[in-house]
Amino acid sequence: MSSSVEPTPRALAQRAFDEWPPALRALFDGTALASKIGFTASLITRDAGGHLRTSLLGIGELYAPDARSLAFALWPNSRAARTLGSASEGGMEMSEHAHGRAHAALTFVHEGAFHQVQLAVEPLAAGEGEHGCGLALFLASIDAGEAQQVGYAHLTSGIAFELSGQTGEQHAVLARWERQIDGLRRAANGPRASGER
Repeated sequence: MSSSVEPTPRALAQRAFDEWPPALRALFDGTALASKIGFTASLITRDAGGHLRTSLLGIGELYAPDARSLAFALWPNSRAARTLGSASEGGMEMSEHAHGRAHAALTFVHEGAFHQVQLAVEPLAAGEGEHGCGLALFLASIDAGEAQQVGYAHLTSGIAFELSGQTGEQHAVLARWERQIDGLRRAANGPRASGER
């Protein structure tokens, strides 16, 4: 009589990082946006009432100016923009927002792994005027990042989307994203709204 032994699932593999690994830096480099359509990240913030809120960001709203930072754009009137912006105005307790920096988490799936990145966030100059994208701009530094995978399963996607509408409408979205990334690039590489880090 033969017996079969069920294979043992491979354990959870975790990789910690405090700067963007090369594949993630390339993902957030602000180039080849058309090839990255569909990528979505969840930005999780905690409002003044202690409620967790999620904002979904596409590749046209995320830009890594260097290995330890992430610039991102939000609609100015969104709950997340108000929450993150209130830290610099002293609207939250300092224990929650040390040195005028709010905290958020960015989660996403990339190359078969789940990523969670803890961020310290500060507002950048307004998205109007010289940066011209009309959005609330923020610059975050990586507090801690982690990638998780298991050997018995491969994540194929997180939250994903496809652009709707006619080809011309899709091209208009891509053109808007390129303007937004350009605004993020200029703001992230210029003087900080709340002083140099």
